[in-house]
Amino acid sequence: MTMHNSMHNTSAIGTPLSPSATKVMLLGSGELGKECIIALQRLGVETIAVDRYANAPGHQVAHRAHVINMADAVALRALIDQEKPHIIVPEIEAIATATLLEIEQQGIARVIPTARAAYLTMNREGIRRLAAETLGLPTSPYRFANSLEELRTAIDNEIGYPCLVKPVMSSSGKGQSKVDCASELEAAWQYAAAGSRVNQGRVIVEGFVAFEYEITQLTVRAIGHSGAPETFFCEPIGHTQIHGDYVESWQPQTMSPMALQRARDIAQKVTDDLGGLGIFGVELFVRGDQVWFSEVSPRPHDTGMVTLCSQRLNEFELHARAILGLPVDVSLRSPGASAVIYGRLEETGIAFSGVAEALQVPQSELRLFGKPESFTKRRMGVALATGCDTREALERARQVSSKVTPISTKPSSKNQNIE
Repeated sequence: MTMHNSMHNTSAIGTPLSPSATKVMLLGSGELGKECIIALQRLGVETIAVDRYANAPGHQVAHRAHVINMADAVALRALIDQEKPHIIVPEIEAIATATLLEIEQQGIARVIPTARAAYLTMNREGIRRLAAETLGLPTSPYRFANSLEELRTAIDNEIGYPCLVKPVMSSSGKGQSKVDCASELEAAWQYAAAGSRVNQGRVIVEGFVAFEYEITQLTVRAIGHSGAPETFFCEPIGHTQIHGDYVESWQPQTMSPMALQRARDIAQKVTDDLGGLGIFGVELFVRGDQVWFSEVSPRPHDTGMVTLCSQRLNEFELHARAILGLPVDVSLRSPGASAVIYGRLEETGIAFSGVAEALQVPQSELRLFGKPESFTKRRMGVALATGCDTREALERARQVSSKVTPISTKPSSKNQNIE
């Protein structure tokens, strides 16, 4: 029989590296992409990993790897034409999303969850306006600014201090800062410009919501018993962020029944509007029974790495199943936690000591991502642990993380570690 893209809306999966192969291309192949590729490989999918630098984590486990600037529309289109994937899975924001819209409209491949979702969420402005103005969801007060002057005016006249300044387009919290007074404003503007994936000199300034905690509500759109897309919710994930970057997470986060219901109502409204199939990380602020929408990622979420130890199917397996039209199971296996392991060195090809000691911590696991280059604050691995409750799990995850030490492999500094 002839293989073509429409056949891949069914749950028939071919054989990798043969004419019947079901081909999935990941745009962005960091640690989250790597785990998605592993999940897809286990289901017999042919995987193509794309990133902007060589030997990215996902490149190391895929059938084929490519290095391109994914924001370059011509290069992206050429690669898609060459590889002819059935499904395209954007794993980062900095992609030529207009090209994805064309690919989807022309029926060349299915974009996960949809090309529109990738387009809207690539830019904080698109998703914030959708949530607040179109869907009427509760959010922090916000304004957009194209210059330091506009930023100052927006804060003085409407938003007030303290506030958060973020580039409209960045990933993993880059370029975000909390501003407590006017004297800090210029530094925040410069930092936002430096952290933007595409420096367009536009920022969002948000009023500060006095929340008690933040959660990620992992929300899965998958084919249910009815044969139509249905929505499934994982247990809520609590997390700590520093400068907008996740440091540790735990699951489940204790919430009032009312707050949990509101969080899920908000998550459902956003994900219903974005449509398609796959997992979404919906970030929310919570105080008591009150819930505010913050952001949504139409893909696995970094805080969701905790699911590698806490759920029967982790977020990457859920994503893989959902995009292939397969059934999902969002059940929790055990309370769990994750803690980030930073590079702490500026060097290529570092090593890690203390791994054996780390894994002596009860019910612990570890992922070292295999990133070719380390930076002081680059996420190079994650510590994972389960426990009888999230407090025990988090204590264990922190222990694991603290025992893993990045060490230099430069000849002059052999065996010198970073304390």
